[in-house]
Amino acid sequence: MKQLPLDISPPAEPRFDNYLAGANAEALAGVRALAAGTFAERIVYLWGEPGSGRTHLLRAAAHENPQLVVADDVETLHWEAQQALFVAINTAREGRAAVLASGNAPPAQLGLRDDLRTRLAWGLVYQLKALTDVEKALHLRAEAARRGLDLNEEVVGYLLTRVPRDLSSLNYILERLDRYSLARQRSLTIPLVREALAEEDSRAQLPRQTDRP
Repeated sequence: MKQLPLDISPPAEPRFDNYLAGANAEALAGVRALAAGTFAERIVYLWGEPGSGRTHLLRAAAHENPQLVVADDVETLHWEAQQALFVAINTAREGRAAVLASGNAPPAQLGLRDDLRTRLAWGLVYQLKALTDVEKALHLRAEAARRGLDLNEEVVGYLLTRVPRDLSSLNYILERLDRYSLARQRSLTIPLVREALAEEDSRAQLPRQTDRP
């Protein structure tokens, strides 16, 4: 008999303390100081590939300092939003609310209006580096421990060779494994992980129901 899995281990909210910095310790320190209002710079721009932790840092900073102007994925901003960010950067230089922005490329390579690209480079620019496999393994074990799961090295290695390795995907898979393990009252072994991943694959391949006219 399956036990009904309860939603007792929600994903941890993005905070500075649960950001695995890896090679990004300097960027983490800068963003923390910006959010605390103790940073000499008033404008910070983060860039890096998906999964490098840009959104995590922006959400953590916004939690610490709601007055902070935060703009994620600036490469997607429409004209009105670009204008608002342009104004925010100008006023930040005058001592108003600081600006923390992020994108998928350095300022000069963004497909934005020229004056906004220039202003994004006015402050400090940090490139966020993706985590190594060793750092991802540490993250998986720490998140599993937070959920009360025993995740041994064999299972961690199995996951890192068979599922997408960005943190969002790894966190999603770990959540599914948590529920699957609880429902079957079995510990996380490689056979159980295989079953759970096979079920996840079959679910993803199910055709979606279309609305009838």
